[in-house]
Amino acid sequence: MEQNLLPSILVGAFVGLASGYLGSLMVLRKMSLVGDALSHVALPGLALGIIFNFNPFLGAFAALFVSIIFIWTIENKTKLSTETLVGIFFTLSLAIGLIITPEPELLEALFGDISETSALDVAIAVILSLFAIFVVHRIYNKLVLGTISDDLAKSVGTKTKKIDFIFLMIVALIVALGIKVVGTLLMGALVIIPAAASKNLSRNLSNYAGFSAFIGLVSSVVGIYFASVIEFSPGPAVVLASAAIFFISLIFKKD
Repeated sequence: MEQNLLPSILVGAFVGLASGYLGSLMVLRKMSLVGDALSHVALPGLALGIIFNFNPFLGAFAALFVSIIFIWTIENKTKLSTETLVGIFFTLSLAIGLIITPEPELLEALFGDISETSALDVAIAVILSLFAIFVVHRIYNKLVLGTISDDLAKSVGTKTKKIDFIFLMIVALIVALGIKVVGTLLMGALVIIPAAASKNLSRNLSNYAGFSAFIGLVSSVVGIYFASVIEFSPGPAVVLASAAIFFISLIFKKD
């Protein structure tokens, strides 16, 4: 392995691990397309980071944070679903992002660029990915219970709206991190595909979450490595790696 590839591999590994873990819940809660749409919501913030020369991760997360506040507030004041509101913000943000993103950097924003990864990028990715996994692990059972029955979750004292908000914020955090790896167009695949493959292989919920995280990690590492070998964009390579694992998982699908 080339020495200068190691930081990129580390970032991809931890972001893939966290994406797979969160993805297990998103697929379980039928929120697969929410993760995909949220990555597009980050585009205007990413563009501002490029234009004003500050860390694009901060811009992406800021855009996601503001959007989720609006989505969560509107959802609680209306009968509109999360998916509907995310769809509205997704199309609006994508339009604004495409307009304001400088054309030379547009492909990087859409498909990711992990070729220039600093020690700070690695530290941020490792710390925030582990933080996201820790927080979601603490509320995992409550989220699953709320998925089964919102009324049942409330009857045992679970504050479902608060838990849902925390989960959405953690998803936003990982989406913002993952954009550097696979870009805004493909981030949804890093969340959805490992969880879908894990569902084919798992015997129980505990295995499901663990397999999903592991597949996310392997997909990212393999995709980034082979992208460097063939001098190709890492985003599509990571998605192709995860898709290959998914199709292999169909052979071993549990009944």
